Amino acid sequence: MHRGSPLLPFPPGVLLVNSFTLLLVVVGLTLAFEFSNGWHDAANSIATVVSTRVLTPFRAVAWAAFWNFIAAFVFGTAVANTIGKGMVHIELVDERVLLAGLLGAITWNLITLVLGLPISSSHALIGGYGGAAVAHAGFRALILHGWTMPVLFIFLSPVIGFCVSTVVTVVTSWIVHKQRPKKVDRWFRRLQLFSAACYSLGHGTNDAQKGMGIITAALVAGGLMKSYTVPYWVIICCHLAMGGGTMAGGWRIIKTMGQRITKLTPFGGFSAEAAGALTLIGTAHFGIPVSTTHTITGAIVGVGASRRLTAVRWGVTRQIALAWVLTIPGAALIGAVVFYVVQSWVK
Repeated sequence: MHRGSPLLPFPPGVLLVNSFTLLLVVVGLTLAFEFSNGWHDAANSIATVVSTRVLTPFRAVAWAAFWNFIAAFVFGTAVANTIGKGMVHIELVDERVLLAGLLGAITWNLITLVLGLPISSSHALIGGYGGAAVAHAGFRALILHGWTMPVLFIFLSPVIGFCVSTVVTVVTSWIVHKQRPKKVDRWFRRLQLFSAACYSLGHGTNDAQKGMGIITAALVAGGLMKSYTVPYWVIICCHLAMGGGTMAGGWRIIKTMGQRITKLTPFGGFSAEAAGALTLIGTAHFGIPVSTTHTITGAIVGVGASRRLTAVRWGVTRQIALAWVLTIPGAALIGAVVFYVVQSWVK
């Protein structure tokens, strides 16, 4: 690389961007990521209610988007605190790290969206952010104990979703086993509207808070805030962005989630959504950033397996699980590469 002359202190091609401009770019890109999160994860919220034909795709995404936004007024910011200050030392990063992390996560999301794989946008964000931070300051930038629960719940959240949905399926089956099938179907078509709303609340509070954590970290790193406290405007903007993304939908992934794993009835859809909602709301309460994708997939598999193991298309499930395992290292690698590019071009 050319060193530049005394009259040109920076190499040719370097962009001089002030801290505030870079902060605005990070905030805008985070909201774009939340939009892509809602778009990518729309299937998680609506696949069951669409596959059971309780709602049309358009009405289902509108229903999910509404409850995604309502979650802003129901839950706190425990997950945002974990993402923003519990995994990476804020004092060792700057806006370029956050920018590179977001670009890494968005790139991974787009790759998997094209492939039709329902991976975790949350873990893509964690991986991209962590990879960019390591590229900037080495592994000392990571708060290692802060990664334990998010990484552990890559495996635990689908297991919990599986177990809870199995229990819900068995219990509700016992309750209605003497009723006529048509009557049961009619009941659970109505109940599924409630379970879908609860799941979208859990989805909203868990995933919107990840973007809140990044924006608040950027505000602290940029010197606009002295202490880490999520501003109210950040909460509203992130929920609006994610709700808009959910409205846009993720139609290719709907097919994978709702039809290719196992065939669902309104009864099964209710069980999967109820299990997913319980898992997401519980983990959000304790500040554990889990994957909504992992959770609902485990719940859907649990519904199918409770009938018989052959009801689950295990080949599709293995393909999805492989994408889960690769998400954090894949997004981290992209985040690190993007950081080196951003570092070369932005001063």
